[in-house]
Amino acid sequence: MLKFSFQFILVLTLLYSCNVKKSILDRPNLENYTINKEKRIAFNDSLFFKGSHSLRKNEYAQWELIASGENPLDLGNTIGSLSEELLVHQEDVFLEKVNQLVPSKFKQYLLRKFLAIYNRKIYLYVNEEYKAEIYGISKYASDKYNKIADKYLLSLYLHSAHDIGHALQDLALVGCTSFAVWDKQSQDGKLLIARNFDFYAGDAFSKEKIIYFIQPEKGYKYMSVSWAGMIGVMSGMNEKGLTVTINAGKSDIPLVAKTPISLVTREILQYASNIKEAIAIAKKKEVFVSESIMVGSAIDNKAILIEIAPKKIGIYEVANTSQLVCANHFQSKTYKNDENNQKHILESHSKYRFDRMQELLSQNNKITPQKAVNILRNKDGLHDKKIGYGNEKALNQLLAHHGIVFQPHKKLVWVSANPYQLGEFVAFQLDSVFKNRNAKSSSLSIKELTIAKDPFLNTDAYHNYEKFRIEIKKIKKIIEENKHLTIKKINNFVALNPNSWETYAIIGKYYYQKKQYRASLNAYKKALTKEITTVSDKERIKKYIKKNKQILHDSRN
Repeated sequence: MLKFSFQFILVLTLLYSCNVKKSILDRPNLENYTINKEKRIAFNDSLFFKGSHSLRKNEYAQWELIASGENPLDLGNTIGSLSEELLVHQEDVFLEKVNQLVPSKFKQYLLRKFLAIYNRKIYLYVNEEYKAEIYGISKYASDKYNKIADKYLLSLYLHSAHDIGHALQDLALVGCTSFAVWDKQSQDGKLLIARNFDFYAGDAFSKEKIIYFIQPEKGYKYMSVSWAGMIGVMSGMNEKGLTVTINAGKSDIPLVAKTPISLVTREILQYASNIKEAIAIAKKKEVFVSESIMVGSAIDNKAILIEIAPKKIGIYEVANTSQLVCANHFQSKTYKNDENNQKHILESHSKYRFDRMQELLSQNNKITPQKAVNILRNKDGLHDKKIGYGNEKALNQLLAHHGIVFQPHKKLVWVSANPYQLGEFVAFQLDSVFKNRNAKSSSLSIKELTIAKDPFLNTDAYHNYEKFRIEIKKIKKIIEENKHLTIKKINNFVALNPNSWETYAIIGKYYYQKKQYRASLNAYKKALTKEITTVSDKERIKKYIKKNKQILHDSRN
């Protein structure tokens, strides 16, 4: 798929290389904006103030950033000033991940050209308010990536990274699962929403997550969880108890970037108080990938899905039930016969996770925040089958950027601490956070509502899985360099994650390279007995089984 993507990039570069000047030169109109020139004051290495705005690192290693602005530029400047070191760090880890995926200097050159070309019209779709805010933040970015784009343009482009990642390559960057319950399905009859955000761009990318509490010049105060430099919203709730979360859908490869999904959800969160207003905002947007936006509303006491794509939009509401589940396929009538969507349901792991979520909800009536967290942390397959740690068919794939739970009526939110969604779920109440924003405390969370870390963290199984993640990378490198593994090394590796199909598939690949076809055949047959993630993965394993059998047959004749 990566090879195809670069063929696509090369064609696009040749077709549109003369059509990017306006995009590169575009800047937001800042004539009437002023900024607060107060200096950032550091009380220690984890508590910073800039006037009434602050950044603090709590005991769970989460950053809490509280900011407001007299105008969008001022808001961006404040956010950038407070989080400058985190912003530089986040750029480094993200672009280092890109370097790992694209080590070729020529392909990196093509990628730089591609970014400018692909994003050549993005400035037409991002509103002036958000461009000004991004501009304010970008002043604090690093100069070291100016060869890719200047600081403002790179900051703008990075807001479409989520969209471009799953549109171009269908990388396993995004495989989120979420649910909402209300009425008889929740403990108090009020809306409760939970989700895993399985966006993975390397371990370091998720390490310094930020919980934003923002009071913009216009619209509603809100909170969201993402990373330094990101003004878009992946998961968030506003002061009216309206929530948004996003789940990627199956997309065709678009020829040009339009509105990043995270900025659509930011606008909904900032300007909508109920579901009707959220839908109205979404319907005005032109996007370039397919996405499910789960919107929950305290006012409406329910949740719906806005299924938005480049050519059409669908609204999905459940009937005669008070629970809603979302994975990575669409459910509305609009997409009932959509070819991309149907293929995705059949071939991906989305439907499996959807069914597993339904199964767990049926086993847990009257959902509470603790029960919701337990569901998000579940690592097993359907019918509690052991499917190997890290399997993408699990709700908890052990790679989440964050897990999150909302109680919109109470304006309460729980955000997971590292690693993944296994650390403590730390509770915040929006009104309380903004009321106590000037406190010099280490955290503005509600300690008595903290949900304890997952006991799994203290098990041998967890530590073995962390070793497995390291070892599988080493084995891939050994295969790439045609080096050798001892039998002991192979057996130790298998013992780290014995229920995973990937364990045996990678060993099968190693043996195949070494022309040990009987051992390769046995390993691939073992992989086939496990829960394999996708149809394409299973077909690839069957192909190697067939190859091994044919070679062994020919060698006997």
